[in-house]
Amino acid sequence: MSFRLRVLFVVAALTPLSCGSSEPAAAPREATAFSGAAATAPVDTKPRIVFLGDSLTAGYGLDIDDSVPSLVQKQLEAEGYKYEVVNAGVSGDTSAGGLRRLEWSLDGDVRILVLELGANDGLRGLPVAEMKQNLRTIIRTAKMRGIDVLLTGMEAPPNYGQAYTTEFRRVFRDLAGEEKVAFMPFYLYQVAGVPTLNIADGMHPNPAGARIVEANLWRSLKPLLGKHDR
Repeated sequence: MSFRLRVLFVVAALTPLSCGSSEPAAAPREATAFSGAAATAPVDTKPRIVFLGDSLTAGYGLDIDDSVPSLVQKQLEAEGYKYEVVNAGVSGDTSAGGLRRLEWSLDGDVRILVLELGANDGLRGLPVAEMKQNLRTIIRTAKMRGIDVLLTGMEAPPNYGQAYTTEFRRVFRDLAGEEKVAFMPFYLYQVAGVPTLNIADGMHPNPAGARIVEANLWRSLKPLLGKHDR
């Protein structure tokens, strides 16, 4: 199956959710906001990497240790980087929701913000211009505080038409260029639409899929780590 067909497969699977709640309210073994490896760690003075996102960040359907932020924490420790990873993922959250909770999400000595939002805007067919402005505000707020940003891209379901999906996809690349931040073009690259890499709902990565997402994200994240002392 081609990459484009896999993308269409996963966003088509998401389409029925756009008429109501964008994602299930809960699931067994779901990692909730601020539930990554760092959430249970003793309070210390390590600089933070905050993952601000939706269920894909929270780790919907996964054990906490299998969520992408937790996997990043393990990779950081394995390579000798001294960071505390904060999982600020909330299932069903939109870009507007992420903006509303930005202030307390950036609490502490935050050095890097991984921004993974937009999937639920696309599910609901929300105005692309509003999503772009919300993401821009988040990025600029972080940058004003000296925080490096890694923006991750997402795809919209095809049921809103080609014009919408094209505009939606372009927002992330345009923002990364305009705001000069690090960019991961598609968060679910190599995972979307692959049944063996997703949980039963076909939308959220399983442990194997999460490891692929983490490996792809790590390539975009690692250059930012070099800006800070180990």
